[in-house]
Amino acid sequence: MANGTYGTIRPADVSTDDVEIFMHYTPSRSSAGNQDLVKLDAGIILQQVINPNNINNNEIFGGMYTLNLPSSTFGAKGYYTLYIKPIEIRTRIVDCGVLSALPNIKGLVFDTAAVDSKFLSKLQNGNLTGYRIEYLESDSASNKVPNFFRIITSNNKAEPVNQNLTNTNQKAIRYRFNDNSSLVFATVTPSSVSNVKPNVLPFIGEPNQSVIITNTFFNPIMIEIEMVEHDIETLAYGIFGPQSKSLEDGVYTIYNFDEEIFKQYNLFEIKDQFTGKPLFEVREQKTSIDFFKTWDTITNV
Repeated sequence: MANGTYGTIRPADVSTDDVEIFMHYTPSRSSAGNQDLVKLDAGIILQQVINPNNINNNEIFGGMYTLNLPSSTFGAKGYYTLYIKPIEIRTRIVDCGVLSALPNIKGLVFDTAAVDSKFLSKLQNGNLTGYRIEYLESDSASNKVPNFFRIITSNNKAEPVNQNLTNTNQKAIRYRFNDNSSLVFATVTPSSVSNVKPNVLPFIGEPNQSVIITNTFFNPIMIEIEMVEHDIETLAYGIFGPQSKSLEDGVYTIYNFDEEIFKQYNLFEIKDQFTGKPLFEVREQKTSIDFFKTWDTITNV
């Protein structure tokens, strides 16, 4: 039998609606800065790229996005740490129940009325498949159960039904599928008993427990961005770019590679007030540009 080689990584076609971005700023390496995170608008920061292989120019190029960094947010010099992660859907478990027709299938019940309206499309039939559920402590709405999660395997709109049962230890309320209901019945994995403990069901949550639902389309990523006043090219202007010095008024001009004025300085000497002996040579940056010192002007004199 021949062994084939198969790829395992697929670029994600992620909408900006599935992403949230947090930013931390520090002015220098020696300063921790404010520990608070600032939430940014992913629709502004992330720009989708169109796949050039599609002649209709309407297909997302999976896995590749460009960053748009507005100067109003990223205008200060320093270090910006961006944390790009799947967006969180926070809600509560209404009930942990079973299906009326299939009582051996246990799942979680959510109420669409308790979910932010921008996430309602995610709770439509089948749209939560593959999403991850993380749980908050049942006695606290702020402490997440560490390193514990379940994966949603299916979700459908459902309504509660009252069923007569001969076993009084079982709940009378069960659920049946109804696309017009406001409740969502979601199955998760693992949810079945193991061979080791056949009488113990895995924990999947409990009624009124707060949960965090996130997509698994991509892995979170952290990016550090350094904002500086000069880059390699502007530093090269002062070393390799055209320069001029006016002998009449001591104006020293540095040009960029397109021969446009980049910086101007006043050059002068400081002398001893009694002997007139030169003490220092000073270069002071001009606050206003002398446009009579353009490259074309001085070279055409």
